[in-house]
Amino acid sequence: MMNTHPAFEETDFSHMRTGIMAGSPCPIEKMREVVEKMHMRDICITYGQTEASPATTMSKTTDTLEQRVATVGLPIFGVECKIIDPETGVELGDNEPGEFCSRGYNTMKGYYKMPEATAATIDEDGWLHSGDILLRQPDGYYRVTGRVKDMIIRGGENVYPKEIEDFLYTFPKTKDVQVIGVPDKVYGEVVLAEIILNEGETATEEEVKEFCRARIAKEKVPEYVRFVDGFPMNEAGKIQKYKMREEAVELLGLQDAANIETA
Repeated sequence: MMNTHPAFEETDFSHMRTGIMAGSPCPIEKMREVVEKMHMRDICITYGQTEASPATTMSKTTDTLEQRVATVGLPIFGVECKIIDPETGVELGDNEPGEFCSRGYNTMKGYYKMPEATAATIDEDGWLHSGDILLRQPDGYYRVTGRVKDMIIRGGENVYPKEIEDFLYTFPKTKDVQVIGVPDKVYGEVVLAEIILNEGETATEEEVKEFCRARIAKEKVPEYVRFVDGFPMNEAGKIQKYKMREEAVELLGLQDAANIETA
């Protein structure tokens, strides 16, 4: 956002040196722009989650530019990290993407008065399960490659699909709805709502957006609305959101945003 501000070219960044890039995946080329145009030649990147207070890995000012823009660094002091198969829990080796887990002094005690949610996030051995897919390079540096969970990160803001789905059920014409994140060049991800309308009903994309704008926070308002007849499902009847995303990228022409390499 600062890079596109009208006053950016007139602003003196010569006194800048370092800082932390975090909150959501950042395109590698954008990181390079920050280094070059904002004079932040020692900028670092941090990865973590609120439940880890909130960092688990971080790059160093002494790392190479490639390490600082293309990875999320090494485990921070006093924190153990590992990659596991999200289905089996088996620990994986280098260059094998899996769920990132961490353990250390910074891990939360638990969600307030939510023992079941706590048990689902922190296992018996104290490992905090992130729900994110990372891989560990042979040099020990970690890279984010995706997410197990459905949470959408729109410009650093966490957006929970179920919350928007529950809200969109209050739209009088909705029969069924699913919400996913789709790639975006500016925010990283934005919200897409796919709606099955009640029989005989018609609606427009703008009508749904107006309904949302008046009632929910702007980051939760769908950037895209599609009216569909059904959702892709597996044999067990479970909705396959990854297929919805693949279809949306194709239908909405979001291939360029989807192909942006992020740390």
